[in-house]
Amino acid sequence: MRERVTICEVSPRDGLQNEMSIVTTAEKIALVDRLSACGLRYIEATSFVSPRAVPQLADGAEVLAGITRRPGVTYAALVPNLKGYEAARQARAGEVAVFAAASESFSRRNINCSIEESLARYRDVCATAARDGVPVRGYVSCIAACPYEGPVAPQRVAEVTAALFEMGCREVSLGDTTGAATPDQMGGLLRMMTARFPADRLAGHFHDTRGQALACIEVALAHGLRVFDASVAGAGGCPFAPGSAGNVATEAVCDLLRRKGYETGIDRAALSGASAFLSHILGKVPS
Repeated sequence: MRERVTICEVSPRDGLQNEMSIVTTAEKIALVDRLSACGLRYIEATSFVSPRAVPQLADGAEVLAGITRRPGVTYAALVPNLKGYEAARQARAGEVAVFAAASESFSRRNINCSIEESLARYRDVCATAARDGVPVRGYVSCIAACPYEGPVAPQRVAEVTAALFEMGCREVSLGDTTGAATPDQMGGLLRMMTARFPADRLAGHFHDTRGQALACIEVALAHGLRVFDASVAGAGGCPFAPGSAGNVATEAVCDLLRRKGYETGIDRAALSGASAFLSHILGKVPS
């Protein structure tokens, strides 16, 4: 049997959060339902951040209420604090994700607090989620470079990752938010990270700003990572990371993994259909 790699689909959240024109709730629900039909087992469906900060995702509760939930699929939501967690739980999110940064400047621009302040918030989230039996996934942003500070020290990435694991995150996704990482840089970081943390508890989240995302995924595979975030049609971008491009396209990641002999469980034709649907919604040419 071929070794399995999991793709976490983030287009309904990370793919849409930076879009200027509002995507309707019905369109978001239809997108999630199409993704559910592709064989994906993990879909980050929305977020419960302040609607003033990310108005595109102000309808998170309505989206989670309207989707057709398939057995075996986790429908996750991003949360910034305990208030967001409670809203996500009430909306029946199957998992929540918290997001810290390896850069002080990005943390303050993104969530208006220091790294340590953000981690304190997430400790409360993780403690409450543990009591409720809700899994928590962690993100570390700017693992290679910060749009405000420049290169980020690998040790800082490790420190934030360790804090997320210590508070109870089941997995930490390492995010190249600006798409600045090179394969060599990623190899150096992952050698250090996998010496300190189990590779099967780390995931990769790459933006394709400089066309290096797939090459970085190959490096991550060589270091034992078997979970990657991606977005159909390559949609996405961070409103607080000027110049960053969209996420690596799920279709491209799926094709790479297939060429390398990995199993994803994804129906490629259905995935193409979901990509075309999202491209049509956003008024973009399909990838």
